[in-house]
Amino acid sequence: MTTENPLWGEERIANELLVKLGTRVSPRTVRKYMPMSPRGVVRGDQRWSTFLRNHAEGILACDFFVAVTATFRMLYVFVVIEHGTRRLAHVNVTAHPTADWTLQQLRSVVGDDDGHRYLIHDRDRIFSKNLDASIGALGVDVLRSPVASPKANAICERVIGTIRRECLDWMIPISEIHLRLILKAWVTHYNRGRPHSALGPGVPDPPKELAMPSRSESRQRLAAGALVVAKSVLGGLHHEYSLAAPPACA
Repeated sequence: MTTENPLWGEERIANELLVKLGTRVSPRTVRKYMPMSPRGVVRGDQRWSTFLRNHAEGILACDFFVAVTATFRMLYVFVVIEHGTRRLAHVNVTAHPTADWTLQQLRSVVGDDDGHRYLIHDRDRIFSKNLDASIGALGVDVLRSPVASPKANAICERVIGTIRRECLDWMIPISEIHLRLILKAWVTHYNRGRPHSALGPGVPDPPKELAMPSRSESRQRLAAGALVVAKSVLGGLHHEYSLAAPPACA
């Protein structure tokens, strides 16, 4: 009960046990077995994970990571992801990241009527006060994660890890332009062709022509006459599969 209802105290739980379950336990006994709250956290406060879950549809998260070319040139990749849909809203590359450049990237994502209410980023110096003020003027509240707390921006950190594991760990960009082309192809695959467990599973931004396959009699077999089409992504690094209409009989 304590885990499922973080706003409840020992007396509230004792009353619930008595009235609903017919079990008489004193509040002091309930308090004895309640898990201890972390130091510095007041009981009853909304946890960070609860906030992220309740406001997922309106949250954007952003961060930078580094990519190295074949000539050992260091490039910076800026990523913006939507919490609710898991859609990569923006990805761009620069060799010289600045606050002005970062603000320009964020302005291309944040709008007045797109439903975005919060932006999460870390405390890197590139996210200046002027940048936060400019984003705030667009009606988006900026939430800065605590120092050395990557889990506070876990969804963005995870997608960066996914980009490395599924793309850049297997391909060496020749130049900045080449890196952009690689990321453009992979982001399209990520948004429109890659299933995500957190969505049910589902696809963040499915194409309109994507239709749900008809169910077959067996859960392990395709429907009779079904034709599977494979589409290569990034030269065969990944493939996207779909069902196509069977060829017409002559």
